[in-house]
Amino acid sequence: MKNIIRALRAERGWSQQDRADKLDVSRQSVNAIETGRYDPSLPLAFAIARLFGRSLEELFDDGTSVAEAAE
Repeated sequence: MKNIIRALRAERGWSQQDRADKLDVSRQSVNAIETGRYDPSLPLAFAIARLFGRSLEELFDDGTSVAEAAE
């Protein structure tokens, strides 16, 4: 799943370890989420969204259009 987490984190000057500590996950987990190798659980995705003050839809893109999702 694509996301903009790395860009938002870099804009704020936050390290992966800073975010990992705030989210109570490992730095490797933050890296895996940022690179799209790992999709976060729903509770973790909500925590990430709160951390950046954004909605889930703003942060994550599963590549599915609204029409496809409705089918």
